[in-house]
Amino acid sequence: MKTMPDVQQILRNTKSDLQKRFGVTGIGIFGSLVREEATTASDIDILVEFDKPVSFFSFLRLEDHLEQLLGGNVDLVEKDALKPTIGKRILQEVIYI
Repeated sequence: MKTMPDVQQILRNTKSDLQKRFGVTGIGIFGSLVREEATTASDIDILVEFDKPVSFFSFLRLEDHLEQLLGGNVDLVEKDALKPTIGKRILQEVIYI
C-alpha cells in the first residue's frame, strides 16, 4: 500500500505529463489516505480538474493510467461532477498537488 507521501511524490513527478496527455489542470488526494484511515483494501481517492470537457473514455484512460502509476485501485472524481453534499466534504479535505 502506498503512503500519502508516496502518492504525493508520484503525482508531483507526473503532473506535467498528466497535463500534456490528459489535459489535467488540477489534481488532489482526498479520502481515507488523507484522513490516515487507509487500509490495504482502500482505494486511492483522486480529485481532478481538466482544461476542457473530456470524454468518458479519456476519463477511464486517465483512471487506468493513475492505477498503473500508483499500483492500486483509484477512485477518480472530476471536481465539476461533485454533488453538493459530498462535494463540500471532499473540498474541505482535498490536498492538491
